[in-house]
Amino acid sequence: MVRVSFFTRIVVTIILIAGILISLPNALPQSVRSRLPAWWGSQAVSLGLDLQGGSYLLLEVQLDEVQKDKVDSLRGDVRRALRKAHIAFSFDSTSQNSGGISVHIVGHDQLENARAIIDGLNPSASGSLLSVGQRQFDVSELGGDHILLRMSDVYLKQAQQDIVGQSIEVVRKRIDALGTREPTIERQGDDRIVVQVPGLSDPTELIRILQTTAKMTFQLVDESADIEQAQRGVVPIGSELVQMNDPKQPPIVVQRRVVVAGDRLQEARADFDSQTGAPDISFKFDTVGAKEFGDVTKENVGHKFAILLDKKVLTDPVIQSVILGGQGVITGNFTTESAKELAVLLSAGALPAALKPIDQRTVGAELGADSVKAGGYSTMAGLALVILFMIGRYGLFGVFADVALVFNIILLVAMLTLLGATLTLPGIAGIVLTMGMAVDANVLIFERIREEQRNGRGMIASIDQGFQRARATIIDANATHLIASLILFELGSGPVRGFAVTLGLGIVTSFFTAVMVTRLMVVLWLEIRRPKTLTI
Repeated sequence: MVRVSFFTRIVVTIILIAGILISLPNALPQSVRSRLPAWWGSQAVSLGLDLQGGSYLLLEVQLDEVQKDKVDSLRGDVRRALRKAHIAFSFDSTSQNSGGISVHIVGHDQLENARAIIDGLNPSASGSLLSVGQRQFDVSELGGDHILLRMSDVYLKQAQQDIVGQSIEVVRKRIDALGTREPTIERQGDDRIVVQVPGLSDPTELIRILQTTAKMTFQLVDESADIEQAQRGVVPIGSELVQMNDPKQPPIVVQRRVVVAGDRLQEARADFDSQTGAPDISFKFDTVGAKEFGDVTKENVGHKFAILLDKKVLTDPVIQSVILGGQGVITGNFTTESAKELAVLLSAGALPAALKPIDQRTVGAELGADSVKAGGYSTMAGLALVILFMIGRYGLFGVFADVALVFNIILLVAMLTLLGATLTLPGIAGIVLTMGMAVDANVLIFERIREEQRNGRGMIASIDQGFQRARATIIDANATHLIASLILFELGSGPVRGFAVTLGLGIVTSFFTAVMVTRLMVVLWLEIRRPKTLTI
């Protein structure tokens, strides 16, 4: 018998009503949506770059620079540790270009001690099951009392994943701080980031902000250094010559050791000097940074320290007194806009690696509007043709299939809304394709019912067997389509993924509407009309 339990009827009804309510804001104008409750009216599918215009950026993370910085940092640690242990050594300059460090130990009797010291400077890689027991650098002994350190493959791969992941988070924070709505930021490949910002017609400012590493450091000024000699290349050991942010001011020499790192900043905001009214930036450290900053100011009262941003000195004030509480002010030749921009960069955090734009495109709003119009026409045309075909081919049962198709589209839009998905032109193509696939399941059911009638079964038995025997075929067909959509989503990117998402969700909703909704409508028709004969 063709039956649908009371519980199933209630569940199907609830799902359909929920789908209508969730997808409804997408059909309402913004003026109406603004008057709805926030939890309801704000839920709508956002349009992609190709539908509303905006800017597209493809950024490449400069991983080589991070690897070089890591090697340079280790080289400095090895230098200080071996000097402290009074072990004579020298670095092989040729190893620097190969991504490693070659240390020549003077005196064979000191080789074991040097190896033990270097092992102590080589921490374990962490963050992955594959890195358990692995060190950041592979250490090996060469002939002639040489020790070679090279970054391990496991740690290098892990570091690359972490750096790209951190870069994505920093990029997202910076774009959000600019007030840009609904950006799309995702990884592409091993070292690239795709940034799509709908509604942004000129990406110049965005590129400039994203290219700024914003790595801030607090370092003591080397007041004993001779600036003229430093400009000729004679810089004291452990110090470096750095340029001022204002090109009119002469460079200064600072100690290489970072006394407080910029990642200790907890808060940064644009402000104004209470006496001069000039724009400045007030900042606040976290607990650890506040302690480090307090210790530095306590030990260096009367001396200068420099605040550096991307290796350029913003300011180099004299420490007048001990600064406790971890709060301070950065002054300089700031404008109101530059102070706000720098505060945004510092609050979002420093990029772990520089970003290089390798592709940028701008889609005009007019082109986006044309795409929306074309997508709407294609969807309505596809829907109309499918509806007419199903009614002409299957009569009343075709009407049932068309009603289920409408519910299928509603449920698909509702799922896209719940997932916060972005609708693109390929996504619209996936919706149009879903409409054909949705009625395909009904075609299988109806043709199976016809076959059962030709075999001499009665009306009720034909309907019952038609739904039951077509179900296996529908499951097989939908499973293969779902596998294809999953492969597209996993291997594809950008527009391909948008198509795969709508196609995959459409497969799920079409199976539900064909097997459950159409069946429920047929059962209700049989219960209400009680027909004597069946004509499909």
